[in-house]
Amino acid sequence: MAKCFLPFIPLFLIVLLLAVAVSESKAYSTTTPFEGHKPEKLTHLHFYFRDVITGDKPTAIRVAAPPGTNSSAVSFGVVMIADDPLTEGPDPSSKEVGRAKGMYVSMDMNLLSFTMVFNLAFTEGEFNGSTIAMYGRNPIMSKVREMPIIGGTWVFRFARGYAQAKTYKLVGLNAVVEYNVFIWH
Repeated sequence: MAKCFLPFIPLFLIVLLLAVAVSESKAYSTTTPFEGHKPEKLTHLHFYFRDVITGDKPTAIRVAAPPGTNSSAVSFGVVMIADDPLTEGPDPSSKEVGRAKGMYVSMDMNLLSFTMVFNLAFTEGEFNGSTIAMYGRNPIMSKVREMPIIGGTWVFRFARGYAQAKTYKLVGLNAVVEYNVFIWH
């Protein structure tokens, strides 16, 4: 009778080892309240984005352009890197409240449209030191464009929302763009 159970002993040990191993493993993820996270609120920001490509002190420069771009009416494939000032008003002497640091890429073969990848870093007031991340399509010839806010830091931690851009002034390649940004955080 004892010989009858001998083949099942290794099977029993394997099952026992698996049960111990499974009970010892940790979960892939856990959900816990984030300490210090306050209830959400909606913040509306209004500022002007000043993109200067020409002149003695450009704030945006072209870093890549594929062959044939100069013959394209929409500059398809051009990559620009920017560190543009964000100001309270449209005037060049307006108070700077932050910087738009990032890049934009001409990514449409038929329309003048950019993919915008920016961190808007605030340097004044209650949002000093905070950033919001903006990523999206910007068809610049449209009257009002909307791009998503996909995150943020410091005051804007867990941010989500949208930015509405409206060209205020265009002189040659230099632009002043009015932004209204709505952020849940």
